[in-house]
Amino acid sequence: MSEPWGDTEKIRRILADCETWAIVGLADHPHRPAYGVARFLQQRGKRIVPVHPDAETVLGEQGYAKLADIPFPVDCVDVFRRSEAAGEFADAAVEIGAKAVWFQLDVVDEEAYARATEAGLDMVMNRCPAIEWSANGPQR
Repeated sequence: MSEPWGDTEKIRRILADCETWAIVGLADHPHRPAYGVARFLQQRGKRIVPVHPDAETVLGEQGYAKLADIPFPVDCVDVFRRSEAAGEFADAAVEIGAKAVWFQLDVVDEEAYARATEAGLDMVMNRCPAIEWSANGPQR
């Protein structure tokens, strides 16, 4: 049996329904994975929102130091942080009313998964939306 955080239907729903993606850890560093994934999502019509302590503008979008600073609704919080630091962002996603949380490859926090899903959010862990898109993304 596969892990519940890799459920194909959840992945498809997040990729199809989430239009605004807050990318935690996104800075103006083109060589970093967060930048590549943000650009990928943006090229597929998603709005990306950089979330980084430096609050830089990245890929033409204003950055914010933390999720709570974003002054508009966010659909998905995509987290590029180590597993031991990622849970706080799942909790912050619940607090800001996001619909979903996505933890990137090698990022797993089962307790954060339980808290987020108990609060009604869809959550995916240990996956990359850019990799999942070809099999599970919307056909636009």
